[in-house]
Amino acid sequence: MGLKLRWALAPVVAMALAGCGDGAGKTDGTGVAAPSNQTLAATLKDDRAFGTLERVLDNAALGDVLEGTGPYTVFAPSDAAFTASAGDLGDEAMKAQGAAMLRAHIVPGALTRADILAAIAREGSGEVQMRTMANSLLTFSKEGETVIVAGDNGARARLTGSETVASNGVVQPVDGLLVRAAAAN
Repeated sequence: MGLKLRWALAPVVAMALAGCGDGAGKTDGTGVAAPSNQTLAATLKDDRAFGTLERVLDNAALGDVLEGTGPYTVFAPSDAAFTASAGDLGDEAMKAQGAAMLRAHIVPGALTRADILAAIAREGSGEVQMRTMANSLLTFSKEGETVIVAGDNGARARLTGSETVASNGVVQPVDGLLVRAAAAN
């Protein structure tokens, strides 16, 4: 291998090795994370902040989707976001509503915060819209340094915490539900 090629590959190897520790797949939104070897479903299951989301995912029988090829971006409400909403979407009787709510939090493609911020910056209006798996629109904008995501029914949340790059997509934590429980029907 030529000397130039070795030097060209050195940064790539260094970045790959940097993602091999306990924080693989994690980023604080300012850097690029190496993907973990876990799927979206496994990533959500392993993160204690998403226990309710995992229960809703299991109840709605959508775990196979997030174990699949993807890529998808999951805007993952924390347990606190579920507590603030009405109803127990993890209950068997709420299976259809839980599935509808989950589809409204998933967009096709792997979107990091850097991707979302770049899309907002490209738009002259300061907003960008993305279609969910529920065929609804999410609108992204900035308020100061905070990325705001709004559902087409008026529900709003902030991107919070650290995103996780999984093997088949990205988990973006949010502090609220992007669809109201009544609208998930």
